[in-house]
Amino acid sequence: MKRKANSKLFNGLVVMLLVWVLAACGGGGNAGGNAGGNGPSGEAKSDTGSPASPQTSSGAAVEKTGAKSDGGKVTVLILQDLDYLDPHLAVAAGTNEVLFNIFEGLLKPNEKGELLPALAASYTVSPDGLTYTFKLRDGVKFHNGQALTSADVKYSYSRLAGLDTGKPLQTSFDGVKSVEAPDASTVVITLKQNNSSFLTALTATVIPSGYQDSNKNPVGTGPFKYKQYTPGQQLVVEKFADYWQKGIPSLDQVTFKIITDSQAGLLALKSGEVDIYPRIGTEQLQEVAKDFNTISTPQNLVQLVTFNITRKPFNDVKVRQALNYAINKKEIIDGVALGKGTILGSNLSPVLAKYYQAGLENTYKTDLEKAKSLLKEAGYPDGFETTLSVPSNYKFHVDTAQVVVAQLEQIGVKVKIEPVEWAVWLDRIYKGRNYDTTIIGLDGKLDPFQILNKYLSDSPNNFFNYKNPEYDSTLRAAVVETDDAKRIELYKKAQTILTQDAAAIYIMDPNTNIALNKKLAGYKTYPLYVQDLTSVYFTK
Repeated sequence: MKRKANSKLFNGLVVMLLVWVLAACGGGGNAGGNAGGNGPSGEAKSDTGSPASPQTSSGAAVEKTGAKSDGGKVTVLILQDLDYLDPHLAVAAGTNEVLFNIFEGLLKPNEKGELLPALAASYTVSPDGLTYTFKLRDGVKFHNGQALTSADVKYSYSRLAGLDTGKPLQTSFDGVKSVEAPDASTVVITLKQNNSSFLTALTATVIPSGYQDSNKNPVGTGPFKYKQYTPGQQLVVEKFADYWQKGIPSLDQVTFKIITDSQAGLLALKSGEVDIYPRIGTEQLQEVAKDFNTISTPQNLVQLVTFNITRKPFNDVKVRQALNYAINKKEIIDGVALGKGTILGSNLSPVLAKYYQAGLENTYKTDLEKAKSLLKEAGYPDGFETTLSVPSNYKFHVDTAQVVVAQLEQIGVKVKIEPVEWAVWLDRIYKGRNYDTTIIGLDGKLDPFQILNKYLSDSPNNFFNYKNPEYDSTLRAAVVETDDAKRIELYKKAQTILTQDAAAIYIMDPNTNIALNKKLAGYKTYPLYVQDLTSVYFTK
């Protein structure tokens, strides 16, 4: 028998409910605000049901007495420039959180992390799990007026899978064998092998067949369409009147204004230059709480210090372990995040409760003597010197770096902080892998494989240069495992391997903080690095 899901039953079959861990979760300073993510992320449209009420910092709903007022223009602060307008080429989470409003895939997540139908109306999966057949939704148009057909999906997903070039643009499409369009409303995707995480890959965006100008004039099917982009300044999108889901969005226009300095961002918020400041620092959030609606909720993000493992001395596991023992994560959370952060021990957040391996956060409890002993065993009895490259537009990471430097100095490791511009970080560090150590926030996904696969030896976004055959085999076994209990154990084993190898210093999952104009309502938070303006509206 085939497993079938139509639009009414879709939820029950593809739900990927992410359990929010409310206790002790948080982030601050400029944590959720300035804890930048990187790597492919957020390639999906959100659910666009009834607008939700804003939340306070305690998570409770804010009752709005004013009636909804359609229309209006909103300015949203973003902390970094975009790396690409083409959604298939974008790697920065800060880019994808904006493109989230312009593009859609066959599926999309809602604010609970559940997968819902978007461009797909229904689908079937073959008994062997290798063939996915999708029926497209009727009446969907691209922003250029062109009607969506299966040819567009075939072009987009073949491009992502690198079927013509042999070089996939996204690792989640590595296992795609073929994409076919037998008729205008049907898409058939065949995999090389069973992949338990493949449904989440289908949130990837669809663009018009043969379209070559996405990086200059992006065209999607989302609720907002591209209007204008000024590098280093802003991206402007406007309401798409022919959006397939009627009644949304409410806003006429959204400007994503690039302000890389957090203090300048705060002044812009206070002056009314911007209406929404996502990922604002906890101290700043407290400062504006009386005059703005505020939100502070857990997110699915990992802040970490990464090593370039091919460089000495970081190619020695004892050195990496020593640095882990020297770090006091609670001190960082208390000092930088004002206590709002969850200590991590590996590259998975407890937001993904089903797959999270608890207890790893206790592996490297602060022990300076142990750290010094390991350094001595590795041949560095007096420590060593190194450079910590930090994206300067993320104040939270800069502040964290200051604490890390002070802590490592206690074991004789002298660290020089190198502030780098975001574009430089992406080019030299993320893509070029030219660095000693760095601090960054790795954004979460809806499936553990999409988070952990960056550590695979042959992964193009393995900017750590981490290599472990046991890890590779464990993770690859997990993604093809059909037994749920066995798959969970394999993902937990993979996390344990990363911890034992001290592949990085995993610090925390910070809260995401948002300050909003009091006239705005309907803002939703996600367990993904996105900004969804679809449900936001003005009140009278």
